[in-house]
Amino acid sequence: MDLLGPIHGPIERTPRYNAAEELVYTILSQHTSDVNSTRAYDNLMTTFESLDSIAAAAPSEIEDAIRRGGLAAQKSVRIKEILIQVKQEVGSYDLSFLAEMPLDEAKAWLKRLPGVGPKTAAIILCFALGMPAMPVDTHVHRVSKRLGLVGSKVSADKAHDVLEAKVPPEDVLPFHMYLIYHGRQVCKAQRPRCGECALAWGCPSRAAIEKAAKRPKGRTAGNKPRKVEKEASDD
Repeated sequence: MDLLGPIHGPIERTPRYNAAEELVYTILSQHTSDVNSTRAYDNLMTTFESLDSIAAAAPSEIEDAIRRGGLAAQKSVRIKEILIQVKQEVGSYDLSFLAEMPLDEAKAWLKRLPGVGPKTAAIILCFALGMPAMPVDTHVHRVSKRLGLVGSKVSADKAHDVLEAKVPPEDVLPFHMYLIYHGRQVCKAQRPRCGECALAWGCPSRAAIEKAAKRPKGRTAGNKPRKVEKEASDD
């Protein structure tokens, strides 16, 4: 935090949407880019104007509105199911009550909804409601593993709880954002820029990364073809 903060500047929580709207947006953001998910969300809200209208629409109508976001057939059904379930259980789309619950209970409530996993639940709680839930995307997961903050075999789903336990509640949002910036700009998946890294002095992965970078392309130290692991992007 002390090293990345001066580089990226202060982080302030500025909610984009209320919690229910953020939930819809986050479903749209799964497995696509920010640009595509924003376009899909904006078109969805322009088409239907309210969450009630979306919930009442046929999945095919929702699918047409969000097509530019990718996986429209699957996401249209999820969004409709989620909105119907929330309205039936809460009586409205006001999810502000989650902020009054213990964090674990709020996460569990959201994860009962169709298509809502640890990352989606954490995004709603952190960004829309200001709770210290740690969203772990591909960048946060990768950088955390390289820095030794989570074990090399710890999955992204499990990393949410591991990192939440290590980061003070007031630092969860800045930590999340700083690691995203760092992962996008410096600690990249394929060619990390260790020479430019403010954290390289204490990074337990630096030596191995730099050694691998010096090997002939496609070869390992044993002169066998090197498998390049592709990292799926979720943003």
